[in-house]
Amino acid sequence: MNTGTSSARPRRPRGPWQIEAAWALTLAAVSAEVLVWVLGVFVVAPTGLDELTEHAGRSGAITQLTLSGGVLAVFVTGWLAVGTQMRAGRGWARVVLTVVGAAFLLFRVADFGMDGADPVWWAVVSALPDLLAAAAVVPMYLPEARAHFPVRARRAA
Repeated sequence: MNTGTSSARPRRPRGPWQIEAAWALTLAAVSAEVLVWVLGVFVVAPTGLDELTEHAGRSGAITQLTLSGGVLAVFVTGWLAVGTQMRAGRGWARVVLTVVGAAFLLFRVADFGMDGADPVWWAVVSALPDLLAAAAVVPMYLPEARAHFPVRARRAA
């Protein structure tokens, strides 16, 4: 018997496994994007902080990295919001994630070999978010996942 005092929220029904896989890949892509940013700014030599400090001074570097981090935060928040809408069955969100995943992959392919100074391991790590974003698109279009995105009835002309 439920008296209304229970603090447990009802569980949201889960989508097909394909949608859950796309959601997990989206979460992995977002996490990898943040990780690549942090590594690029603070860890991988020459770090972004070092390069910016050399060109703009310490104060300018901190300002630039704060702005960059803010833009990244807005970007990943939007990415997660669209991913949440895809998981809820919104077809437009599936289209947005498809376009973003394809764009990431195209930009990555176009960028290969442009900066030969980076070690191979860094090229692989920095490509990870793009590959995960593109991979997240695949399960959204598998036959069983299509039912998760209802198509509105077209009006008769």
